[in-house]
Amino acid sequence: MNYFEAIILAIIEGLTEYLPVSSTGHMIIASSMMGIASDEFVKMFTIAIQFGAILSVVVLYWKRFFQSIDFYLKLFVAFLPAAVIGFLLNDYIDALLENVIVVAFSLMIGGVVLLFVDKWFKYQENDPDEMTYGKALAVGFFQVIAMVPGVSRSAATIIGGLTQNLTRTAAAEFSFFLAVPTMFAATAYKMLKFQKEVGFTLENIPVLLVGNVIAFVVAMVAIKSFITFLTKHGFEMFGWYRIALGAIILILYSLGYQLQIV
Repeated sequence: MNYFEAIILAIIEGLTEYLPVSSTGHMIIASSMMGIASDEFVKMFTIAIQFGAILSVVVLYWKRFFQSIDFYLKLFVAFLPAAVIGFLLNDYIDALLENVIVVAFSLMIGGVVLLFVDKWFKYQENDPDEMTYGKALAVGFFQVIAMVPGVSRSAATIIGGLTQNLTRTAAAEFSFFLAVPTMFAATAYKMLKFQKEVGFTLENIPVLLVGNVIAFVVAMVAIKSFITFLTKHGFEMFGWYRIALGAIILILYSLGYQLQIV
């Protein structure tokens, strides 16, 4: 992987990680079109640059991250379902679900759901700080759905928040907060596994650092823009986008591109 490829993937990660469009689907297309999807460093890179995206949330909402122990406990409760189920079923999920057809159809089905989300839920003007432990746990179980490749973690957790009568903004912000422990755990696990099985070199460490910086900057812009857009326009446009992306993946696959999960 060269610096140009790293920057392209980092921009995609920063743009899509916190949007309800599935970063996995975008990574499949980009890395496959560049012919680097099967490289072990690339697979690790696409997970590890989430650290940059994590920092963007901490910087943008730093006051919220230093408010109370109760806040951390609710995040922990929301994090638990994915942590436990992911640990127990990781190999099974990878073996059965990580294929391009599943990703494509997950994108399209999720897109259809987003077309109707604005009509299904009545948004109450709840304060984001009123998140309860029960609501946090419910959102956590929605995050488990995102273990299916192509199901956006952001979309799943935001919809989970909406089912708990949160406003669009409150649901989106809690989704951002929950991403921090979730993505940090995934990043740490992937990097430790890569170091053990392959090992970092003096050549790929700078590439990884550049990727994280780019992902950090782009994610900050994406988060701010998403909140504004979501408040004004809702989810419908993201739904159509997901449907189109799923169709593109199916077309590329039918044309013989060796698309691989990253």
